[in-house]
Amino acid sequence: MEIPERVQRKLRELPDAPGCYLMRDRRGRIVYVGKAASLRKRVQSYFRKATLRSAPPKLRGLIKSIADFDVIVVRNEAEAVLTEGQLIKDYKPRYNVSFRDDKRFLMLRADPAEPLPRFGLCRIKRDDGARYFGPYVSAASARLALDFVEKRYGLRKCAPRIPDEETYRHCINDIVRFCAAPCIGKVSPDEYRERFDEACAFLRGERPAVLKEIEERMQAAAGNRHFEDAAALRDTLLLLRRAVRERARIAPSPELQAREAAEGAAELGRVLGLDRVPRVIEAYDISNISGTYAVASMVCAVDGIPHRNRYRRFRIRTVTGSDDPRMMAEVMNRRFRRLKNEGTALPDLVVVDGGITQLRAARRALDDLALAGAVPCAGLAKRFEEIYWEDPGRPLRLPRDAGALKVLQRLRDEAHRFALTYHRALRRRRIRESALDAVPGIGKQRKEALLRHFGSLRRLQQASVDEIAQVPGFGVGTARTIQMHLAREERRADD
Repeated sequence: MEIPERVQRKLRELPDAPGCYLMRDRRGRIVYVGKAASLRKRVQSYFRKATLRSAPPKLRGLIKSIADFDVIVVRNEAEAVLTEGQLIKDYKPRYNVSFRDDKRFLMLRADPAEPLPRFGLCRIKRDDGARYFGPYVSAASARLALDFVEKRYGLRKCAPRIPDEETYRHCINDIVRFCAAPCIGKVSPDEYRERFDEACAFLRGERPAVLKEIEERMQAAAGNRHFEDAAALRDTLLLLRRAVRERARIAPSPELQAREAAEGAAELGRVLGLDRVPRVIEAYDISNISGTYAVASMVCAVDGIPHRNRYRRFRIRTVTGSDDPRMMAEVMNRRFRRLKNEGTALPDLVVVDGGITQLRAARRALDDLALAGAVPCAGLAKRFEEIYWEDPGRPLRLPRDAGALKVLQRLRDEAHRFALTYHRALRRRRIRESALDAVPGIGKQRKEALLRHFGSLRRLQQASVDEIAQVPGFGVGTARTIQMHLAREERRADD
């Protein structure tokens, strides 16, 4: 069998690292996905003469159909397993078989819609509105993380959706597992919700101080020659770090990412009937809460790949109240008036987050600038992932795995993330400016004393109760009130 020149070149350049490989046929379709501890050894083994002589018919058929391949390098074999499974689900290659035992990795699941939410273990992630954390390569890490958040934050373990006093009669978890016992009113539903939110923040990796605390306890135990306790804390710390920080990530090679993005952009041009491939696409999104701190974002992709140096963000100037279409019209007018005045090249396609209303607002703004015919504009509605293009007309619905839809979704989601980040930054700045003013018993002089001692509000937020209590004029009770209030304000800023 003659090996194509492209394949020979890539075989010589293969890294000796763990990862996944994607075999393609002459049409560029992915026909097989595999994993390997060493990509160099595994992929090169397919093209040896001995393999073709002794391999079973199915494998020989696969090898003869290979015209190209791509690789994805990951950090370890565990990530390669996760990545392989995800790629098989995404592409459904014809030469792959499903996982023989259908084994999936553990995740933590909690439903925030429940009155008193609790965590549990699961292996399947569903679109049910619940919060999922994982998947965890190590089952021990997942189980320890569950046990840790239940004990540290006083979360319930009982099964009833709304536990009551009758449930409590058969339960001693408030004694043996540190449960906060909201069923009998030891804590209020609001206090329990705060505990649950803190547990979620920890699992997202947003509470590094918790891991630091365990490390300090471990060092203190070792210093006091309590070596068994120190060893137990060390093992706990290692597993929690793995659970919180070392989640598997799929990291496609730049070559694979660029190829799929370019193919998706070309497909998008065909779907919309454009005269040329939309190489430069701009996506817009609005972010506000009831009209307050209203901002907009623009992200840009070239050949389907985001280019962050072209991103822009806007403060809404002329619209008051919650009116996303008018805000969209303002942003489009400002953006394209400037491009027109500067004589800058226009994008090949504009995408707005939303349905027909937002699309009409964007097109009216372009029409006012006599640019409606020069800049194609589409809308992507999130609910059903429908593309609004013809007006009037029915929206387009593409298959979920269509490359054109993925290009639009990535841009829309990136525009949403960029706008939301800016919106939250403005809210956080405003909330932090007045956070201490709302703490009971803290007047102007005491506020100045705190800021003078810690240097900034951020350092005060990171301080412990004991550190705050060391400030002259502040006791432990007041320090605890300050810490709880600032933590609550921080969560408000992040919501």
